Amino acid sequence: MTQLTIEGMAVFCKRKGFVYQNSEIYGGLAGFWDFGHLGVELKNNIKYNWWNFHVRQREDIVGIDGSIVTNPKVWKASGHAENFTDALLDCKKCGKRYRADHLLEDELKKEFNAVTLESIKEMIKKHKIKCPKCKSDFSEPKVFNLMFTTNVGPIEEESAKAYLRPETAQLIFTDFKLVAENARMKLPFGIAQIGKAFRNEISPRDFLFRCREFEQMEIEYFVHPDKTGKCPFIKEVLEHELFIYSDEMQEKNKKEKKMKVKEALKKNIIKTEWHAYWLAVEHKWFTGLGAEADNFRIRQHLKEEKSHYALDTWDLEYKFPFGWKELQGMANRTDFDLKQHMEHSKQDLSLFDEESKKKVVPHVVAEPSQGVERAFLVFMFDAYNEDKERGNVVLKLHPKLAPIKAAVFPLVNKPELIEKSREIFDELKKEFNCAYDKSGSVGRRYARNDELGTPFCVTVDFESLDDDSVTLRNRDDTKQIRVKIENLKETMRKLVNQDIEFENAGKLVK
Repeated sequence: MTQLTIEGMAVFCKRKGFVYQNSEIYGGLAGFWDFGHLGVELKNNIKYNWWNFHVRQREDIVGIDGSIVTNPKVWKASGHAENFTDALLDCKKCGKRYRADHLLEDELKKEFNAVTLESIKEMIKKHKIKCPKCKSDFSEPKVFNLMFTTNVGPIEEESAKAYLRPETAQLIFTDFKLVAENARMKLPFGIAQIGKAFRNEISPRDFLFRCREFEQMEIEYFVHPDKTGKCPFIKEVLEHELFIYSDEMQEKNKKEKKMKVKEALKKNIIKTEWHAYWLAVEHKWFTGLGAEADNFRIRQHLKEEKSHYALDTWDLEYKFPFGWKELQGMANRTDFDLKQHMEHSKQDLSLFDEESKKKVVPHVVAEPSQGVERAFLVFMFDAYNEDKERGNVVLKLHPKLAPIKAAVFPLVNKPELIEKSREIFDELKKEFNCAYDKSGSVGRRYARNDELGTPFCVTVDFESLDDDSVTLRNRDDTKQIRVKIENLKETMRKLVNQDIEFENAGKLVK
C-alpha cells in the first residue's frame, strides 16, 4: 500500500470521478459530499456486500428501512435531545467556533477520547491555547447539540419541531416488537438497517471521515437476558487473530497486541463471548473484501468515555494516514434502549419466552455500527498503489467492490473487431457493470482502467474472429489468459467471486 494523505485521496477521488465536493460551483458546503459515477458504484457495492454478508447469508438477522424524520419523542426517550452534544469553543474576538477536543488534539498533538467542560477549561488555561485564527482568548466552553432540526407541516412552532435522525439505531428499537412478531424471530436475533444519518458537526474534517450527512450500516443484536454470557457461534472465530488495545494497555501506555480471540476471552480482556464474536466478524468482513488485516485494531473504551448504559464498548479502528480512528463502535447496551422506549411510550416491547413462560426484555449484546463513507475510505486507502514499473496508479479493489468489473477493447479500430467487441460488451453488461473503450493504445487503455480499479480487461483481436476466444488481462499482476467467448461470462463470475485462481481460468498467454 502506498501511503497517501487524506488530502491526496480527496484529490484523487475528484479527478477520477469517485467523490466531489457538494455544490462546488457555489463554493461548496462543509461536511457534504457527492458521489460521482464511480463513487456511487463503489458505495453501492459496499452496501450490497455488507447486506449480503450480514443479512441474506444468515437466518438470525432481518432488515428494516426506517424513516429519516420521526416523532421527536423518540429522541427524548433515547437521550439524544438532551445529551447528543460536543464541547464548543468560541473565540471572543473573531467569533470563530471550534470543536474543543479537535482543537486540543491539533494544539497538543495528543488524542482526546473523553473530555469534560471543566478539563477543557483547565487545559486551555494551562497550555495558554489561543484562537488559531486571531490569537485571542476563548469564552467559556459550552455544549452544542449535534442534531439538525426541521419542521413538520406548514407551521414553524415548537409543536411542529422535529429532527433529522442522528443515527439509525433508534428506529430498530421502536420497530422491534413488530419486526420480531412479523418475521417470527426467536432469540437470539438481529435487526439490520442501512440508511442516512445527519450530525451538525462543529468542524467537519478529513474528507469523508467526518461529515454532516452520511450513511450507516448497523445491526442491533438481541439475546435473552439470562443468556448473555454464551454465544452459540463463538467457535467460528476463536482462532481469528487481530490487534487488541485494551483499556489497561492504554492506561499503561503500552502498544496494541496481536492475539487470538480465544486468548482475549481467556484473559478476560473481552468480557463476553458475544462481544468477541461480533468484533471478529466485523474484522473478517473487511479483510474478506481485500482490506489489510494488520491495518485494523479493536480498542476498548476507557471508563470515562464509556456511555452510562454500556456494560462494555469497543471500537474497530483503522490506521488512517492521520492516525488510528474509529470505523465502527460496538457497545453492549444491555436492555437500556428497549426499557427507555417502554417507559416513555408506555408500550410493551417485551417478548414472551416459551421456556420460562415469562415475558423478557432482550439485551443488546452488540451493535455493529459503521459509516459507509468510512468503509469507503478504508477500501480506497488499502487499494491505492503507485506502481513504479507501470508508471501509473493501480487501484487494487476487490473485484466484488470494483465499480467496473471489466473493460472491453477492440485491439484496433477495425469494423469487424468493433462489432465483435460490442457484442461481447452487450452480453457482459447484462450481468456486470462494464465499460467499452476504443480510445488510444491498448497500453493506455489498460493504464486508464488500472487507475479506476477495473480488475479485468477483455481484448478482442483478429485471432478472436477465428477461434472465438479473447484475451483476459488481470489488473493486479498484468497476467493474461485466453478464454472462449462462450465461457467468458461464467469465467468472469468465478473470478469476481474469487472461486478460481486467475491462472486456472484459461490458457495462460506467455
